[in-house]
Amino acid sequence: MAKLSEKKNEFVKLMYIGGSGTGKTGSLVSLVKAGYNLRILDMDNGIDSLAAYVQRECPERMDAVDYQSYRDKFRADPIKGIVVDGAPKAYTSAIKALNKWDDGTVPSEWGPSTVFVLDTLTSFSRAAFLWAQGMNPGAKDPRQWFGAAQESVRTVLELLTSAEFRAHVIVISHVDLVEQADGTTRGYASSIGKAMGPQIPKYFNTLILAESRGSGENVKRTIQTVPTSLIDLKNPKPFDVPKALPLETGLATLFEKLAA
Repeated sequence: MAKLSEKKNEFVKLMYIGGSGTGKTGSLVSLVKAGYNLRILDMDNGIDSLAAYVQRECPERMDAVDYQSYRDKFRADPIKGIVVDGAPKAYTSAIKALNKWDDGTVPSEWGPSTVFVLDTLTSFSRAAFLWAQGMNPGAKDPRQWFGAAQESVRTVLELLTSAEFRAHVIVISHVDLVEQADGTTRGYASSIGKAMGPQIPKYFNTLILAESRGSGENVKRTIQTVPTSLIDLKNPKPFDVPKALPLETGLATLFEKLAA
């Protein structure tokens, strides 16, 4: 029988959403400065911004960040338009990396000193859809591709958020705005189709939002931890974690509060 007094959150499992350009990837530098090792599954070709921040703020920690990048290759076809060049490989390569990293280590055994980052779920889901198309090119109903890709993404999220995956996890995603039946609009993590987004939060006990307001020298970037008018966020320690955190230091503060 489990008791609340014995419950510990040894590993942070966090969903991190925000619009493009809000600084999600760059804000990971605060975790590097806090002493964590980052292992990034880069599906978005967006590692340059983080590299620049680490180089500027803690250059001695450059080797604390290890990444593997996977994107499918495309070509222009005179009849079909832009198509995948050959067989889609990004999704299967990413799955292999989740089983064994390129240094031979096993991600699920990395432990509390390491943060695994999926950047982004949006592009990972796109890769899963292209994989599903490649596996069943003759499908008469496109819903077969959507269904196979969605199930694959769900399985990956179940793995990453399970107790057996013994490492901290951050899954980064863009935001999809979806009109509801009552005419209102809600924001969800961007994945595959409109049905998938509302299901994603159930896998995570923490869901935060990178938000940017203003422009130029007056821009203010923060991490929001409580629900907004558009997006339902999740904060497992509402009495300990501020409603808004500075983007530059927010993730390190959040991990300090959430990790046992």
